Amino acid sequence: MKKTFLIFLFLISSQSFLAQEKLLDSLYGVKEVQTEIYATKVGEDLVVDLYRPQNSGEQTPLIIFMHGGGFSGGSPKNPKEVKFAKIAASKGYTVGLISYRLTRKGQSFGCDFEAEGKIGTFKAAAEDFMDAVVFMKNNSEKFSIDPDKIIVGGSSAGAEAVLNAVYNPDLMFEDSEKYKEIDFSAVISLAGALVDVRYLTEENAVPGIFFHGTADNLVPYGTAAHHYCERDQPGYLILDGSESIVQKLEELGTSYLFYTFKDAGHEISGMPFEHLPHVFQFLKTAVFDDITIQSKISL
Repeated sequence: MKKTFLIFLFLISSQSFLAQEKLLDSLYGVKEVQTEIYATKVGEDLVVDLYRPQNSGEQTPLIIFMHGGGFSGGSPKNPKEVKFAKIAASKGYTVGLISYRLTRKGQSFGCDFEAEGKIGTFKAAAEDFMDAVVFMKNNSEKFSIDPDKIIVGGSSAGAEAVLNAVYNPDLMFEDSEKYKEIDFSAVISLAGALVDVRYLTEENAVPGIFFHGTADNLVPYGTAAHHYCERDQPGYLILDGSESIVQKLEELGTSYLFYTFKDAGHEISGMPFEHLPHVFQFLKTAVFDDITIQSKISL
């Protein structure tokens, strides 16, 4: 039986180690970014920018990250996400930063955009995300990645797409069996939410890392309307945010690391560089050492 540690993660990460350790410490140089086309849709090439460790000598875990931008902007070239990718690659991960169809470019994604359209937007982005994962898994030998160690994440809109793909596949995909060969090791969400936490079950529960502000006025911290739209507005759509997802993972006995930022807004969708050591320690302990951790940090 797994032993659950609530504080273990942070006791370990605060210690000073004499020996450096792969996946925790920066042991490798980082290769030049390698851009691959993972799909072409509506005449647009969708790409993954790969950041890989030099001379790792073995298959590496994979992190696929999806940028934010309200499904209307953003890019895998975001300097802060590139910085994150290089940090992770130096620790022994391969990191893929992906582009996807920006179906709301030049258009609203707020309360004047109908709820059904929002669901469609989530579905299109979730499909692009999964197609990128399939591409990477199918080319695991070419890129020297471990196809059984796939960690995924996103920021804001990207987090919404990723969370829905991982935890709500039956809602996102007409044929979820299409992706049945994909198993995720963990998910990272920066100010994200999903459509319905009730579809998060023991079968699709994977360890989660969550960062969210309690006063986020765009993506709900708990369960509330997207953008806090009024009930009579076209864009009224109830979403389940980080607090609700974590509660469900706790009930299912699944590992999680949950950072709550009191009175903070949607700025928490930014890359949490200060807390990355804890993130990597969680991944090492919960994913690779298979020790259950359920930890909540309030700041």
